[in-house]
Amino acid sequence: MTEANTSRLARLRSRVRAVLPFASGVFAAFLAISLFYLLFPSNQITQTEVNQSIADALASATPRAAFSADVYQIILPSLVAIESKGPNANATEDDSLGSGVIFNDNGQILTSLHVVEGAAEIRILFMDGSESLAVVADQYPEMDIAVLQPQVLPRVWAPAVLGNPGAMRIGDEAYAVGHPLGLFASMSAGVISGFDRTFHIPGSNQEIEGLIQFDAAANPGNSGGPLLNRNGHVIGIVTGIVSPAENGYFIGIGFAVPIGAAAGGGGSPPY
Repeated sequence: MTEANTSRLARLRSRVRAVLPFASGVFAAFLAISLFYLLFPSNQITQTEVNQSIADALASATPRAAFSADVYQIILPSLVAIESKGPNANATEDDSLGSGVIFNDNGQILTSLHVVEGAAEIRILFMDGSESLAVVADQYPEMDIAVLQPQVLPRVWAPAVLGNPGAMRIGDEAYAVGHPLGLFASMSAGVISGFDRTFHIPGSNQEIEGLIQFDAAANPGNSGGPLLNRNGHVIGIVTGIVSPAENGYFIGIGFAVPIGAAAGGGGSPPY
């Protein structure tokens, strides 16, 4: 064998040695795949089975709870009903029912002043079923806001988280929770309809300015209750409704005192 032939043979052997590991790997992979499908034919998944698995997973998925459901649970430990007794125009006792919300670490309650104004007795009904007498600790007639101090707090209670009305926009979700027409712990949902509204208190010459307008249903008994955002934070205290009808029931326009103004006089910083 000539020297040239020997050189060519050496180069061929070198190339074979370089390609051999790659070829061996390809062959081994092909052999493994063939053996897998031969030994486990049932593991072959068709497109129909893939589609069915996806459909089953979607059908069994549990949808997230509505924001309103979470909001309701968040506010319950802070919500109260307020029964007030006082003389009416005929000098006889006149009972009224309103709403309120615990808003600070002292257990004080924010409500509308017209719910408790002139009352001879104020009784607080907490959501755990317990009761307590209360007194007016402070009042702000220009905003129709009263701060109540209960004599005894329930075993389980929590101050509400106060939100920022300034961060709200027209169209944002709004929830009103209270006791309309004596229906305890009722909730209604709607949206913010406007800001900086003025409300004339029926039967008086007083006007309240800078109010939040909302369309979540509110009726007698909602007064003093919280207006909430989608996070369950209190953004206002319900103060009144516009109702051309003599019965005074809701037609879609309600007003709330922004919580910064309402709570600012009760020890919480205004926003």
